Amino acid sequence: MRYSKASYFSIISGLLLAAYSTISLAAPPDFSTVRSGTRLQFPADFGAHPTFRNEWWYVTGLVDTPDHHTIGFQITFFRSATEYDRSNPSAFAPSQLVIAHAALSDANLGQLLHDQKSARSGFGLAYAKEGNTDVKLSDWHLLRNADGSYQAQVQARDFRLQLKLARTQPMLLQGEAGYSRKGPKQEQASYYYSEPQLQVTGKLTRLKAPAVASDSVAKSTLTDVAITGKAWLDHEWSTSVLDAQATGWDWLGVNLDNGDVLMAFQIRNQRGEAVWAHATLRDKSGQVTQFPSEQIRFQPERIWRSPRTNAAYPVATAISTGNMQWQIIPLQDDQELDSRRSTGAVYWEGAVTIQKDGKRVGQGYLEMTGYVKPMKL
Repeated sequence: MRYSKASYFSIISGLLLAAYSTISLAAPPDFSTVRSGTRLQFPADFGAHPTFRNEWWYVTGLVDTPDHHTIGFQITFFRSATEYDRSNPSAFAPSQLVIAHAALSDANLGQLLHDQKSARSGFGLAYAKEGNTDVKLSDWHLLRNADGSYQAQVQARDFRLQLKLARTQPMLLQGEAGYSRKGPKQEQASYYYSEPQLQVTGKLTRLKAPAVASDSVAKSTLTDVAITGKAWLDHEWSTSVLDAQATGWDWLGVNLDNGDVLMAFQIRNQRGEAVWAHATLRDKSGQVTQFPSEQIRFQPERIWRSPRTNAAYPVATAISTGNMQWQIIPLQDDQELDSRRSTGAVYWEGAVTIQKDGKRVGQGYLEMTGYVKPMKL
C-alpha cells in the first residue's frame, strides 16, 4: 500500500465526474478480478493490466549527495480503468486515466517538495503500456530496460530527478506467489510484487529554493547534484476495494543494510485495530518468511501532530513481526502531504530509518493514511 493511493482514489473521482458530465456512458465494462492460485507471467506482468480497475508502480528510495547528505524520494504512477464503454473507438474516450506523483524529503528544508499530474490516456502523452513497465505522463516517465534496470525521469514544479535503478536481487512475489490479501474476504486482494534493493544512480536538480531554507541551503540546492543510494519498487494491480470496516492503512518497505528486505502493512478500523495485516522478510540468500496477521503489531511510540491539519501521526513506531522487534525513526517529522485543494486526500508518507536493538539496520519508506478522516475509496 502506498501514498498516493489516498490522493489517487480522490483524484480519480474528480476526473471521472468531469468526464462523465460531457460524455454519455454505455453499460459499464466487466473488470477482471484477482484470484488465488493465479501464476504471474513475466515479462508480461511488468506491464499494464487495463482490464483491472486499479494499478500502480511505486518507487521510493533514500539517496546520498557527495557531501553525505541523505534525501528521500518517491515517484508513483497510477493507471485506472473507468466505467466508460471500452468499445468506443474515439481517441478522446476516457477509458483509462493516468496519474503521477513525486515527492522529495530533505531534513535540511524541514518540509516536503511535491508535485502531481493527471490525464486521460492517449495521443502518446499519457499511457501505461502492456508487456513491459513503460508508463508516461507528459515529461514524467518510468521505463524498464531489457537488462531489468529502470529509468525514471520527473520534471516536477520545484525539482527534477533523472535516475537509473539497477537490480541487485531477484524480484519478491508478495503474499502467496504474488496474490496479496488485503482483507478477510478472498476478493479483497491484489497481485503484488516488489523490486527491492535497487541500486540508484542519477541526478537531482532543484529548480528553486523553498522559502523556509536558509541562504546557505538555498544556494546549495540550486545546482545539479549527483546522487547514489537504494530504492524499492512496488507494482500492484487489483479491482477489489477495502473491507467496509477499514478506515486507513500503514505500510512499510525497507532495504536492510545486510541485504535482507522487509515489507509490512496493516489495514486499520475506526478503533485503530488491524482489520488485516501481513509482513514478508527475505534474507539475502533468498529465504522468505511470511508473517500472518496475528504475528504482526504496529505500536506507536511517538506522535507528531500536524500544525496544518491537526492530524496525529505515529511517526515513530515499533513493529513486531513474530519474535522480531523493529523501531521506525522518521527522516523528519513533517512528511505530510495535504492535497485537499486538488485531490481531496491528506496522508503521511516519508523516508524512515529502521533500528533493531537500538542500532540502525536499514532505511525505507512508511505510509500512513486515514488519520485525518476515514479513507473512502
